[in-house]
Amino acid sequence: MLKVLLDMVKNAKHRKLDLNNNSTTVMKKLLIANRGEIACRIIDTAREMGIRTVAVYSEADRTSLHVDLADEAVFIGASPVRESYLDIEKIINAAKETGADAIHPGYGFLSENAEFCRSCADNQILFVGPSADAISSMGSKSAAKKIMEKAGVPLVPGYHNEDQSPATLRKHSDETGYPVLLKASAGGGGKGMRIVWNADEFDESLDSAKREAMASFGDDKMLVEKYLTQPRHVEIQIFCDKQGDGVYLFERDCSVQRRHQKVIEESPAPGMTHELRSAMGKAALQAAEAINYEGAGTVEFLLDKDGSFYFMEMNTRLQVEHPVTEMVTNQDLVEWQLKVACGEPLPLAQNQLKLSGHAFEARIYAEDPENDFLPASGIISYLKTPAISRHVRVDTGVRQGDEVSVYYDPMIAKLIVWDESREKALMRLSSALREFQVAGMKTNTIFLYSLANNQTFRDGDFDTSFIAKHQKELFRKAELDTSIHLPLIALYLILHQEKSASQSAASSLEPNSPWNYSNAWRLNETLAQEFKLEIQQKEYTAEVEQRKRREQLIYKISFNGVVAEAFGELDGELLRANLNGHQHRVYVSGDENSYSLFVDDLHVDFKVSQPDLGLDEEAALGHGLAAPMNGTVVALLVGPGEKVKKDDALLVMEAMKMEHTIRAPCDGKVLEFFYQAKDLIDGGSEILSFEEN
Repeated sequence: MLKVLLDMVKNAKHRKLDLNNNSTTVMKKLLIANRGEIACRIIDTAREMGIRTVAVYSEADRTSLHVDLADEAVFIGASPVRESYLDIEKIINAAKETGADAIHPGYGFLSENAEFCRSCADNQILFVGPSADAISSMGSKSAAKKIMEKAGVPLVPGYHNEDQSPATLRKHSDETGYPVLLKASAGGGGKGMRIVWNADEFDESLDSAKREAMASFGDDKMLVEKYLTQPRHVEIQIFCDKQGDGVYLFERDCSVQRRHQKVIEESPAPGMTHELRSAMGKAALQAAEAINYEGAGTVEFLLDKDGSFYFMEMNTRLQVEHPVTEMVTNQDLVEWQLKVACGEPLPLAQNQLKLSGHAFEARIYAEDPENDFLPASGIISYLKTPAISRHVRVDTGVRQGDEVSVYYDPMIAKLIVWDESREKALMRLSSALREFQVAGMKTNTIFLYSLANNQTFRDGDFDTSFIAKHQKELFRKAELDTSIHLPLIALYLILHQEKSASQSAASSLEPNSPWNYSNAWRLNETLAQEFKLEIQQKEYTAEVEQRKRREQLIYKISFNGVVAEAFGELDGELLRANLNGHQHRVYVSGDENSYSLFVDDLHVDFKVSQPDLGLDEEAALGHGLAAPMNGTVVALLVGPGEKVKKDDALLVMEAMKMEHTIRAPCDGKVLEFFYQAKDLIDGGSEILSFEEN
């Protein structure tokens, strides 16, 4: 049982492990049953503690960073998670094969699977986490609410009983009053959740939520909650040991979300008082006590404007956003996990924990914020992260050249910053986001920068609907400044061309051949050449004339009647440019004829146009609807030949564990589907043939 907080404070200096009632285990080899950045994160701490590590990997992850970092790695199957990372037998066999005496599940996948926990115990493998009974208690959101109700933890009004008929769920939704939140009982991470604003939306929302829940968790049981329109999402990090002691490591505010998934997290929560923090911490420990909890856990609350708070769920694992807690407490929570799992007491008591400064975490995703945050996939052709320091931390599981696969979550990295105050930490976040540069696919870095610099957010005035309320301010395209960006692009291209020519000449048998020149030399003509550029779906022509002034090559760049003088040097992707006497330091990455310019807080993609070969693009594309991303067909919602109205749902796709509904662009008729349920589709492929009225 957990002691009362005051007892923990009083006895903090005198706590000792009772060897008669408790025993400690020496962990020698740890298998991480996960992938990506969390696997890398766990490997780092285990190595510092002298524990050998074993990675597991699927077909898609053969060359992944976590595989390279671990001491050993075991192949566990095909890329789909059900054939690899969710296959309990394969993971247990990998642990036995390598002699691992412990398994850390990370988060997601099997981290909250009671069957997996029991299987570890049955095979004498230490599970780094709570007991199977505790996982089961909190694994069902409806069962968890009943337990919390008995424990006196405040709950959001709603329905969380066994009758799952659509009629019953609709009846309780009507009685609760719209809007309501349909939520997968076995869910987490925003999967299987739908806001229902009125009764007309209920049937479609329920079907979609149940499908997504079944695909993600193998369980489509739902619960209904009153949807609070202006709440904040505040969670308490707790830790409990086998001796019955528990502490809370303060709070994290995770209110800024899209698709019910967190985008930016911070600690401490803006406006949090000592009294409210204490009350929420006490309620979180009551929740843990109710299920005899051990290890790291997070109790999530909805915090209303009047200071009242309601239990939402308990995550029986380490959270994605745990680094912000580590930054403000100066504690390694993975180290705490490994020590507690081995039977050691908590490293610190409640009165020894100190809250220092302010921290933010921004999740860098491969996604398109301007297109409803549609997940993206592809090869990371360029990756540059900010310099690591005591103020800046980057947790990632990818490197330049790696692929963001359609099989897994599209998170590229977590950017974590810390400083003495919220204002200073926001400045750190803004600066670090400018330096976080990714090319090869769409990302949310510009969106995150806009969010971090939004004045309302900086004032701490936000709730879970913040993004929806501030769309016009937050969603912005790269604003091309032709007077600056075009000359920089032209200068980069000419310097890149010269560098390539120089390298070619150096390896040539005739280095002085005119064919190795890159300066557009012509007899009795000026050294000038032309670049045709495509930027943001517009075409530009830049003329570059080369001159020499006091041994310095100067380039006169002309476009649309504007003239600029520029010179500079190219060092890899770094372009040091002097433009009309103004020094610029920018980065450019390129692959064949497609490039990305990173300047200030902007990421501008551009192409060097190729000759028109007469291809009729409209004819090539056909008259169908194209897949917006790589994914799998979940369901066809209409039949061939069926007439539909604008915005009618035609087909459901699933990509990166999220569902996406393809809707009719206008009134018309579906002529033919080119794919069926469970088929894989490449992004851009024509899905169906559609005839407009």
